[in-house]
Amino acid sequence: MGRILIVDDEASICWAFREFLADEGHDVEIAATAEEGLRVAERGRLDAVVLDVRLPGMDGLTAMGRFRDQLGPVPIVLITAFGNLDTAVRAMEGGAYDYLVKPFDLDQAGGVIKRALEKERPRTSNAPTEAASRVGAEALIGRSAVMQELFKSIAVVAPTDVPVLITGESGTGKELVARAIHRHGSRSSGPFVPVCLAALNPSLVERELFGHVRGSFTGAVQDQKGLLELAHGGTVLLDEVGDIPTLLQVKLLRALEHREITPVGDARPRPTNIRLVAATNRPLGELMATGQFRDDLFFRLSVFPIHLPPLRDRPDDIPILADHFLKQASLPSVGEPLSAEVLSELRSRTWPGNVRELRNAIEHAAIVARGRPIRVEHLPAPMRHSQSPSHASQNPASDSPAFAQSIQDQATQWARQAIRSATAEDLTLYERFLALVEPPLLQEVLDRCQGNRAAAAQVLGIHRATLRQRLRKYGVE
Repeated sequence: MGRILIVDDEASICWAFREFLADEGHDVEIAATAEEGLRVAERGRLDAVVLDVRLPGMDGLTAMGRFRDQLGPVPIVLITAFGNLDTAVRAMEGGAYDYLVKPFDLDQAGGVIKRALEKERPRTSNAPTEAASRVGAEALIGRSAVMQELFKSIAVVAPTDVPVLITGESGTGKELVARAIHRHGSRSSGPFVPVCLAALNPSLVERELFGHVRGSFTGAVQDQKGLLELAHGGTVLLDEVGDIPTLLQVKLLRALEHREITPVGDARPRPTNIRLVAATNRPLGELMATGQFRDDLFFRLSVFPIHLPPLRDRPDDIPILADHFLKQASLPSVGEPLSAEVLSELRSRTWPGNVRELRNAIEHAAIVARGRPIRVEHLPAPMRHSQSPSHASQNPASDSPAFAQSIQDQATQWARQAIRSATAEDLTLYERFLALVEPPLLQEVLDRCQGNRAAAAQVLGIHRATLRQRLRKYGVE
């Protein structure tokens, strides 16, 4: 077993880690500051370091470089309750093995430490790059658990060159995520070319993407490069990729697989060097089932999927977003903070237009207030909720009486059959029913929370320990 150093100024965190890791057979050292942790590291070999970002004195990101110089390629796991995209990028570029966001599940943290001990993964850079220094202009904002996981995902995938598929409802910020991936990747000096496929004429999509040669059609008086070729050395965002014509999907797949494009009217493919990021608010699973979207293209695009949660699923981010939009507005009321009453009203709304709708509402209210403090009556009326295709597919009328009645009818039929076939050796009916319905519920909530058990427990309305017990019972990963 390993010798592990925990550096955190919260005694409860240190105690929990010590108890958990000691039960696993590890030797655990504790330090409340980075300076104390570095002194512990001088006294002997360490197999892993768990390091908080916010510490009295030297902060964790600075200390990480010092630990790296002193210990070499020892895995370092960062933990924080105040993460943002800048923190995530600096953590990964500075050599962190992984990045945990409080509150986290001890089983989750233990799994990360176990993997770190089994296989060290040193990184190459100890200092933030120029891209990381520009992150102050980044408009991705949030403190919720799902946003912390999003920041981590961007930091992990940006340095690679794999395709990324971003899904989420309209207005959640899919293009912002794509731009952040480009900005923090190795292609940041190259062009970023966003292409909204839904806005292109269906008959012209192929020409726009792949270009054409002279004489390929009436009016083609000269060669013209397509958007994919113009993005050479950079990143292409294919927005609303679910709207791409079926026949063109084959050509796009070939361009991805072979890294070459063939302009309209030309038989000679041309090499290209682009990173592809795709985004959609449509249910690609349903489109594949009906033959409107190719399975092979989906799997090629979704090497690294990222799902953006709707604003209604992260109400804790609304105050910080509202404050950000208010400061951005060039209006007289910019200096006035939002009252508790206004923030309460903002939290209570469902925001079908997501972050885009919230920004518009704040700007509207600032205009109406005319330099006075913003009040509830200055806000525009709430929009009526109309489900987008993606949202409708993810929430199939689950709140409707007919849907609820259907579930109740199926449960009644199951119970009748189970009672007739029950024996004394069988599990109780209640346990059998829970074993039938609980695993898919737990799995779906975990998937929606991107594996974050603390967030999943909050969505389910149960204690994290209860969730952990249920997952072990059913073997849900």
